[in-house]
Amino acid sequence: MNKLDLVRSAVDRLELSRKDAVVLIDGVFDDIQAAVMTGDPVKIPGFGQFKVRDRAARMARNPATGEQVKVPAKRVFKFLPAKALKEAVMSKRGSRGGTRKKAAAKAPARKAPAARKAPAARKQSNRKKR
Repeated sequence: MNKLDLVRSAVDRLELSRKDAVVLIDGVFDDIQAAVMTGDPVKIPGFGQFKVRDRAARMARNPATGEQVKVPAKRVFKFLPAKALKEAVMSKRGSRGGTRKKAAAKAPARKAPAARKAPAARKQSNRKKR
């Protein structure tokens, strides 16, 4: 789902004009962004929580060289889903009964065209040439 899908949903559910729905969706995103940028978490019951966390500076290891590398402190954006959302997603996943998309029937395997044989390499003897 993208922003356009959210606008269409708001138009259908709330019987708004498209222009009003765009203003509504943009306003919600702007409010969430403004709150998170000031450091306030945005909590939506039954959905989740948006917040920013500060990560301390630390020492890490470069896996290619094994060299110690300093990772600077930074702020990271985080979304924590609510318990109700987690349960809804997991129950939806489990209700499928483990069915997967069936693979298309495979066509019978074709024989590969005969490959040209490379000329045999000459064996070199261990004897010294005279």
